[in-house]
Amino acid sequence: MYRKRDSEQMTVEDFTPLLGGKLDAENRWVKMSKIVPWDMVEEIYASTFKDARPDGRPPIPSRIAFGALYIKEAENLSQRATLQHISENVYMQYFVGLTEFNPKPLFEPAMLSQFAMRFGKEGIERINEEIYRRTRPPDDPPSGGDGGSGGKNKGTMILDATAAPSDIRYPTDLSLLNECREGTETMIDDVWDQTERKGHKTAYSRKKARKGYMKIAKQRKPRKNQIKQAVREQLECLEKNVEWLEEALPKVSAESYLKHWARFQTIREIARQQRFHFDNPGEPVPNRIVSVRQPHVRPIVRGKARGEVEFGQKIALSIVDGFVFIENQSWDNFAEGTTLIASAEKYRVRHGFYPEAILADTTYRNRENIKFCKEHGIRLSGPRLGRPKASEIEADREQAYQDSCDRNEVEGRIGIGKRRYGLDLIYARLQETGEVEGAMNILAMNVAHVLRVLSRFFAKLAVFSVFRLKFRRENPFAGSLAA
Repeated sequence: MYRKRDSEQMTVEDFTPLLGGKLDAENRWVKMSKIVPWDMVEEIYASTFKDARPDGRPPIPSRIAFGALYIKEAENLSQRATLQHISENVYMQYFVGLTEFNPKPLFEPAMLSQFAMRFGKEGIERINEEIYRRTRPPDDPPSGGDGGSGGKNKGTMILDATAAPSDIRYPTDLSLLNECREGTETMIDDVWDQTERKGHKTAYSRKKARKGYMKIAKQRKPRKNQIKQAVREQLECLEKNVEWLEEALPKVSAESYLKHWARFQTIREIARQQRFHFDNPGEPVPNRIVSVRQPHVRPIVRGKARGEVEFGQKIALSIVDGFVFIENQSWDNFAEGTTLIASAEKYRVRHGFYPEAILADTTYRNRENIKFCKEHGIRLSGPRLGRPKASEIEADREQAYQDSCDRNEVEGRIGIGKRRYGLDLIYARLQETGEVEGAMNILAMNVAHVLRVLSRFFAKLAVFSVFRLKFRRENPFAGSLAA
């Protein structure tokens, strides 16, 4: 059973370093610890625990769990490297809620995956929304409001979508079938002693099957007919193994059955999809599996210069005042234009009114979105419908140029997320942990943005205070002017 702890923020002076001294209150980890809503973090974390025996081992505190996840994504580290950094850095230990320096690892690296599954992508999005609510300007109206019916639209929202590729080998039909064939051969070897053991283990020569695959794989540019022939051979071998395992697995021990059944289901579905694709080469394959180890990964057609297809999750984003929100996160490819209405409604709930303008590319300019924006007085970037008037051509051209300049912000934020925070390659293997890793990348980027904004604000405030003091010293009437 999880026991809630004191949520009060420990002061920098209370932390005890290893060699004495005091921590620097201006350190970035000290500042970031004041931005994260630890009370909500503990609420989400505690809700995932059920009642257990009172003598059971107490779970790891929520601040350590979330803090370690945040450090991993903010510094773009592996699980093992995250624990090493925390055990070596006194400011990171303050960030995760320790009261004194501890040079030993706080937990096993694999526990980070468990922490990610407890928070989930919905919990990370809630924390992201709470950070924006607590750090936005005080003159911004509160969330809710009159639903936008009585107030004037304000603000600008920028929409775009990107893909977060997963860490998988670039899939081809031949390599995928070869991996599945070798996987079924391993299953057959493991359960062979529990069967009647009649005849050969496989209905083909494993050596010849491997040789046929390597013959094509070693060629730099094999011909299409050679690839097709090799795919046919691997597919036929795989189908024979799948047929044998379908009959054998229900008869083996429960331990062997549970050990292989989930992986076998994935391989069987791959064999079915590959047979359909081989017999119908021009037809699309729904929910196509491209990785045996990560069957949830889907191909995302992007048409970018770096690669036409990326394999991972697709994330629709919105930017408001430099703060990034996740509008949709899915492993299946979706049309980003379908997220505009839902994004505008979330903006209304968050601020109390609709945005004055929505900046997006032409993908979002469909009939439904244009109609929605017109009904709610929202200006959607792009050319007006119909033939423009001569007096409006120059104004529309200037507005389009300005919108294009403003839309550069979302491209820059996506670039920062991919180059700095690791959004360009998701290393998590499970579907849930991969989603949390993508959401945590966005949250870490937002915290860094808030930290920069606050630093600029206090820097300007300090400059203003120095100028004001100097003005009072040099002007004898400064007091009466100030009054």
